[in-house]
Amino acid sequence: MENNTAVRIRKAAHDLIAERGYFGFSYADVAEAVGIRKASIHHHFPSKVDLVVATLKEHREKLVEAAGNLDSTIENPLQRIELYVQYWAECVKSSNRPICIAALLSAELPALPEEIQIEVRLHFKYLVSWIKSTLKAGARRGDIHLEHSAEVEAQSFVALVHGAMISARALASADIFNSVTKCALGRLRPSK
Repeated sequence: MENNTAVRIRKAAHDLIAERGYFGFSYADVAEAVGIRKASIHHHFPSKVDLVVATLKEHREKLVEAAGNLDSTIENPLQRIELYVQYWAECVKSSNRPICIAALLSAELPALPEEIQIEVRLHFKYLVSWIKSTLKAGARRGDIHLEHSAEVEAQSFVALVHGAMISARALASADIFNSVTKCALGRLRPSK
């Protein structure tokens, strides 16, 4: 079983990354958020890179788990994608982790340490792969209409959803996220 302090440190790091990006927080900020000394953080995560990599890995593991749950419990592939979007819509609306940290860090990618760049890329590779396989499954069933290849549609959809998160944040409007993603989901529905 993992140490509860390490879990709390990663949660605080996640929230700080979502709020400020990689360069906007320090171990002092994490220590204050968790209510511990900086030395305790270093005990679990020797460097900021180690902490951010661990946080990104956990973020991706949760994505993999959630996608697996959707795949095993929701038969309709379009509904799986709608539920993925709904998750983010609720996060954006409530300001509870209102942006994917991998998306936020991707904007900082050229300036980030290589270990973090690798984790950001792994997140997007998995997400695009899952969206692509879900789109293909939906197209085979007739539940999803694709105008282009599943690869292009998956890349476009992921870019659109993450771009909508950024626009919603920039303009402080959850309605922007909802309207943009509603349009994107509408494009996937087969015409009747």
